[in-house]
Amino acid sequence: MFRIGQSIDIHQLVEGRDLYIGGVKIDHDKGLLGHSDADVLLHAIIESIIGALGLGDIGKHFPDTDPQYKGISSMVLLEHCYQLMDKEGYEINNLDSIIMCEAPKMAPHIQKMRENVASKLHCDISQINIKATRGEKLGFVGRQEGMVAQAVVLLRKKGV
Repeated sequence: MFRIGQSIDIHQLVEGRDLYIGGVKIDHDKGLLGHSDADVLLHAIIESIIGALGLGDIGKHFPDTDPQYKGISSMVLLEHCYQLMDKEGYEINNLDSIIMCEAPKMAPHIQKMRENVASKLHCDISQINIKATRGEKLGFVGRQEGMVAQAVVLLRKKGV
């Protein structure tokens, strides 16, 4: 009846790229490096759902060697992930996630991120939690070399 999945995603911060987190374009002097838009939060969420379904990982479904995913919005990938979940007969019970970054501040953007995720996963915003923490100048996060996101999801069989 219930399935749980968890994931972590890491991307390097680089100049010359836009920064997308949770489907929100955030004004910053660096963006995340990746084949797609490198939305670290959505990648962790997507992979946690795929894992809960027992369907492998994000690379199996959206390989970085496939040109069709070059520069693609992770919001499109999240919608595809919802379709996988729906096909398997599951829905979101709740999702909890965290973004780890030194800068920029995530607090002003979290509500919109929650709205984006809830919209694509066809659930109530109350089922989606997103929070953020700083690296306190420690490690690659604290030095602003990269960002990390983690997600845990509990899926329930539809109709339960």
